[in-house]
Amino acid sequence: MASSKPQRSPAEVEDIILRKILLVALADPSGSGGGGGGDPRVVYLEQTAAEILSEGKPLLLSRDCTERVLLDRLSYGGGDGPAAVERRPFFYLIGCFRRAQDEAKKVAAMKDPAVRAEIEAAIKHARKLVVSYCRIHVGHPDMFPSSPAAASPASDLLSLIFSEVSGPTDVFAGNSLAGDLKSPPGFLDEFFREADSESLEPIMGELFDKLKQSVEKVSALGNFQQPLRALLLLVGYPNCAKALVNHPHWIPTDKYILIGEGRMIEIGSILGAFLHVSALPDCKEFKSKPDVGQQCFANASTCRPADLLSSYTTIKTVMNILYDGLAEVFLTLLKNTDTREKVLEFIAEVIKKNAARSRMQVDPLSCASSGMFVNLSAVMLRLCEPFLDATASKREKIDPQYIFYNKRLDFRQVFFSYLVTFVLLNIVK
Repeated sequence: MASSKPQRSPAEVEDIILRKILLVALADPSGSGGGGGGDPRVVYLEQTAAEILSEGKPLLLSRDCTERVLLDRLSYGGGDGPAAVERRPFFYLIGCFRRAQDEAKKVAAMKDPAVRAEIEAAIKHARKLVVSYCRIHVGHPDMFPSSPAAASPASDLLSLIFSEVSGPTDVFAGNSLAGDLKSPPGFLDEFFREADSESLEPIMGELFDKLKQSVEKVSALGNFQQPLRALLLLVGYPNCAKALVNHPHWIPTDKYILIGEGRMIEIGSILGAFLHVSALPDCKEFKSKPDVGQQCFANASTCRPADLLSSYTTIKTVMNILYDGLAEVFLTLLKNTDTREKVLEFIAEVIKKNAARSRMQVDPLSCASSGMFVNLSAVMLRLCEPFLDATASKREKIDPQYIFYNKRLDFRQVFFSYLVTFVLLNIVK
């Protein structure tokens, strides 16, 4: 009669699963029972194993020592060889999260409810640690060793966000900003939603800067949609939205020779970079690519009417996508009581710093582009839609005295500027 296979204890099962998730071995993989299974990604933590043995504990991974093992594994570095990329801290942590999800699905089939609950708790604990250390790594990239040639963790995180918000058309067009690393389901939500403002602060500064760079000098025919969807995803998390309006580039204070405040708030602010996306031409110093005029109307005199109509339709479609996305970003920030005042302050600063646009001739180096103001006007109109219905049913809810007691903007000066312009235009006529 064949002997029955010895049943593993719950502690041994927990050890096996945690080793699979963390890709570590506490026994020499070259020896018998090493636990590496020939996987080049598995790292043998010899010193950690020696410390555990010196404490008189069994050489098994458990919930109590998960953080210690994870920290030692991250301190190990990437190493060389074909598995070096996956051993980079950010890639490694994303892989751990994905493996934790896979193991959680397998554990759900366990028959013993007590053992299942214990293993599930260990996996959940490991997953939370992975996300927490991922935040630490992105916020403090020098904490764990990595290849000098590797991209910054913030760049990897942004690429992960792009992969989360990318659609089939992005991939089909061949201009997707997402990298090879795909976001595991639920990772970004857990990364941002469960973090406090203090832990997100060192992360969001660089992340928003890189997001701004991804859309700088991009025209309406460029890939602005992925960055816009990424921005919309981020402002959906209250702490991220708060970090955005507290960012140094929310309302930039930088000053450059020959560049006025009006243009500076467009090219220097995070939202300004998105509002700059346009189909309208701009001066050569701030010209966006691809050139809409060259792409759509290079041979306008010889084009068929159907081709011109197609170009107009394309421009209208992408601009409506931009307007809708920006309106949703503004609305999300305005609904959040922690960010509302900062958003209104931003709009007021854009208007004040561009008061010179009311003149007969506009200096393109001093004032923001026409494209930005067309975009901002379209966004403001979309925000007004709820109380601009044909029947004026919400007219009574509008406070006509609002413009007189707000302290952000002196409407008398703005009104006077536009009144002078109106009079001059009528004199010219």
